[in-house]
Amino acid sequence: MIHAKRWTLKKHFVGNPTSSDFELKTAELPPLKNREVLLEALFLTGDPYMRVAAKRLKEGDTMMGQQVARFVESKNAALPTGTIVLAPSGWTAHSISDGKDLEKLPTEWPDTVPLSLALGTVSMTGLTAYFGLLDICGVKGGETVMVNAAAGAVGSVLGQITKFKGCKVVGAVGSDKKTAYLKKLGSDVVFNYKTKSSPDGYNCYFDNFSNTVISQMKKFARIAICGAISTYNVYISTYNTCNPSPTPEIVIYQELHIEGFIVTCWPGDAHQKALKDLRKWVSQGKIQYQEYIIEGFENMPAAFMGMLERDNLGKTIVKA
Repeated sequence: MIHAKRWTLKKHFVGNPTSSDFELKTAELPPLKNREVLLEALFLTGDPYMRVAAKRLKEGDTMMGQQVARFVESKNAALPTGTIVLAPSGWTAHSISDGKDLEKLPTEWPDTVPLSLALGTVSMTGLTAYFGLLDICGVKGGETVMVNAAAGAVGSVLGQITKFKGCKVVGAVGSDKKTAYLKKLGSDVVFNYKTKSSPDGYNCYFDNFSNTVISQMKKFARIAICGAISTYNVYISTYNTCNPSPTPEIVIYQELHIEGFIVTCWPGDAHQKALKDLRKWVSQGKIQYQEYIIEGFENMPAAFMGMLERDNLGKTIVKA
């Protein structure tokens, strides 16, 4: 019998999540039924959206999230033992599935591409950059793109796509180490927003909502909003005071287009084409990836909290 570990939400977050907000539980899994499979987590992810989505959980529920997992036992002929899948099993070390919500990694997955990238650059992270830049912003060669959190999981991918699409990249980061990393990736301008001011003149702005940057946009500029990690741990009342909405006259007279989005808006063929492009670009070396890997399933909460505090360079991954 398998004794499965899972991280649960012990109590809802107030401000910054703390270790006391989580509880590690262990339970004996029942024998598999016909057509079921037993999954063992290989890699797991803690993403910024979980800080907000956790509000929908009940206290005691398993933390949500995707993982790269392997079938260690199967009673489903279509899902043989050893198959690698992307699974929405949450923060679990082992779990049982009927196979309906599992996504097999494509047979053309390159041997040179780590499986963990199925949680990042060649998954939701990369898709967010891909659709935000190419569809929402509709970036054109020769334009200037401002990327916030530019050394993070999404920002670092987006900056590289921006470059090989023939645009100028301006990246905002929070440390000198991240500044050096982005320059290595080829960003044209990188600045530490804690010590320097943002330069003016952007055609596109990606990621976080900043009143300062909004005022620096060119006429007819496009702004894609996929997250606001810097505000997720702040009380709503404080956020409304410290981060007021952009002045309406700026949006109106600069004729700005502002759109929030989530990657599930592009299902089916568009989703698969984007994943194929991302795999190709990684294989070709057009996209360099950086993973912040933490060993041990027991470190899931610490990895998640560190990511929210932006300790990571690139995508935060937990290796189970």
